[in-house]
Amino acid sequence: MKLTDKIASINQRHWDWAVKKGAGCTIPWLDLNPEVLKLYAKDRLKSVPEQFEEIYPSYVLKDVDGKDVLCLATGGGQQSAVFSLLGAKVTVLDLSKGQLDGDRRAAAHYGYQVNTIQADMRDISFFTSKSFDLVYQGNSMAWIPDVKPVYTGVKRVLRSGGLYRVDFSNPATEFVDWHSWDGEGYRITFPYDEKVEHPGTKGEQDYMQFRHYMSEIFNGLLEVDMSIQYVQDSPHYFKCKKQEIPGEWDHWLRYVGGFAVVAQKK
Repeated sequence: MKLTDKIASINQRHWDWAVKKGAGCTIPWLDLNPEVLKLYAKDRLKSVPEQFEEIYPSYVLKDVDGKDVLCLATGGGQQSAVFSLLGAKVTVLDLSKGQLDGDRRAAAHYGYQVNTIQADMRDISFFTSKSFDLVYQGNSMAWIPDVKPVYTGVKRVLRSGGLYRVDFSNPATEFVDWHSWDGEGYRITFPYDEKVEHPGTKGEQDYMQFRHYMSEIFNGLLEVDMSIQYVQDSPHYFKCKKQEIPGEWDHWLRYVGGFAVVAQKK
């Protein structure tokens, strides 16, 4: 794979490191029940399993049987497993080979086929135009400085009427330092006008993250002539879990917020 730039190189190493460390978003979902998935896709579950909280709004899963779905920069064997078990023909593109190994592991476990491609989300020119009915992207925009190349590429590969689902952290709290719990709250360590965070290692592999402002997120979609259909706050941030420990990931998430945007190609 040809890396786009230094940013891609740094973040690729980070994600391969995260896979080796067993970070939660890199562990394939190997205990999914297809019948429960179908109920979730039809919004018929009274109690939603915790892992499904990351795949919202549920209606993007509806009627995907036989459809071509691209999981964009969303490797790890989680979302690809959900779509595949619902009958979709799934392609996964991710910067990290380790993450794609998770998608292949899930496919072998359940017995379906998945197409995996190691590449940078900013250049998907190798896909034929109008190849997909749905592009599903998790919160991976934070790893690139500009949303425009992704939006342009997604618009090109979607079929007419196709959906694009992508989520973002709240830009106002994007750089809240999750190591900074002081007994009462977390500190904001970067001014709002700073778009890039250059963290130290702190025992981790270096990485680079970027803030995207509301104007970029929403106007960027309108500028490529996509129609914004729906916006939803992540359900994850509204659930208080008593066992959460201040200064750890799940506790920090309650303070930062995030949301998903669903847009449609006209």
